Amino acid sequence: MQVISNNRFILRLILLVSSILFTSLVTTFANASSCPTLYQAPLKKLNSDEYYDFCKQLTGKVVLVVNTASQCGFTPQFKQLEELYKTYKDSGLVVIGFPSNDFKQDRGSDQQTANICYSNYGVTFPMITKTSVKGSKANPLYKHLIAQSGKSVGWNFQKYLLNKQGQVVGVFPSRLSPTSNEMVAAIKQQLNM
Repeated sequence: MQVISNNRFILRLILLVSSILFTSLVTTFANASSCPTLYQAPLKKLNSDEYYDFCKQLTGKVVLVVNTASQCGFTPQFKQLEELYKTYKDSGLVVIGFPSNDFKQDRGSDQQTANICYSNYGVTFPMITKTSVKGSKANPLYKHLIAQSGKSVGWNFQKYLLNKQGQVVGVFPSRLSPTSNEMVAAIKQQLNM
């Protein structure tokens, strides 16, 4: 009688563990399939050893991706990008900066770049460690943006606007102010405002 009881217990335990594992696999698959491909490449935060969780932070959000440089004539756009971020972040906008020395205007270390962004301009939006944004050395997210939009990065502070599904819906040139009527209208349209 005790052997049958032990067998039932073991069987129930196996069923419970199997059920938990199955649920875990289904959840993991569902989360991976709901995260756009371009958000699945891990990249480090600026001046940090931590990785930015693109899937968690960007899925379902309107995203403005900007390649930045700390020694460029457009560097003051950090202030406008921060203003834009503060104004619309509660409505679902994420601004994310990608420092790059591809145009030889961000030659310092990550720490120097971080100081300019955070101290000089008060940036609070996410910034990624210095990376390449053009050509064969471009990071995976930028390769995806370029392939999807058909537009390569022409200069620092070029802006890619992504909808809530992670699709490029606009590419804006460096010279266009982040707080321009054109830019704000495009962002509001994606936020359904």
